[in-house]
Amino acid sequence: MRRADRLFQIIQILRRSARRPITADAIARELETSKRTVYRDVADLIGQRVPIRGEAGTGYVLESGYDMPPLMLTPDEIEAAVLGAQWVAGRADPVLARAAEDLIGKIAAIVPERLRPFVMEPASRAPPAWNAPPDRLDLVKTRAHIHAGHKIALVYRDERERVSRRTVWPVVVGYFQTVRILAAWCELRRDFRTFRTDRVEAVEFLEERYPERQPALRARWRKWLAERRHHPQRAESRSI
Repeated sequence: MRRADRLFQIIQILRRSARRPITADAIARELETSKRTVYRDVADLIGQRVPIRGEAGTGYVLESGYDMPPLMLTPDEIEAAVLGAQWVAGRADPVLARAAEDLIGKIAAIVPERLRPFVMEPASRAPPAWNAPPDRLDLVKTRAHIHAGHKIALVYRDERERVSRRTVWPVVVGYFQTVRILAAWCELRRDFRTFRTDRVEAVEFLEERYPERQPALRARWRKWLAERRHHPQRAESRSI
């Protein structure tokens, strides 16, 4: 690996660690080089005013506020971005699908000529979804309510054709192979539930904010997901 590429990869590794210290040993293992080389490279980066904090033995952290030029993408990163955008373009709602196509175009426009084949002729491809049922929930407004922390009122028909009215605190929209779901805290069940967007009979986007802070609600939802993974039988009894 060229030294310039190695310096770039060190910055990438530090940025990926999300402000958690990462040791020179861990960096050396990922880059398949020696710790001595990592120590020298980190010292060079600090000398170039890259805001790295830490020292040998305790680990390094990349301080916030450091920006790398947008063209500094590796071929693998370009392939990953294009593959993800292809997946979204084939499975998301029309607004996100169009945004994914625009993203591919922007990547092609900003990368150097030598990297453009990784965008226009990628080695990986995500096929479009088959027989996806139409959404009966406006996902653009749903995402806006997720960001704003506002409630949504639903009339929902479950897989047994039972109809119920729910007021929910939306957390996230999930995109699967052929269906999309809304994960939310349900006031009726006083627990998290998932709702298929094609089974929504009616919807009202409320101006009322739910009382919990968004980070706290998301943290509780992630804990709920972990419980479902560890106790699938209990999770099955709570699905709708």
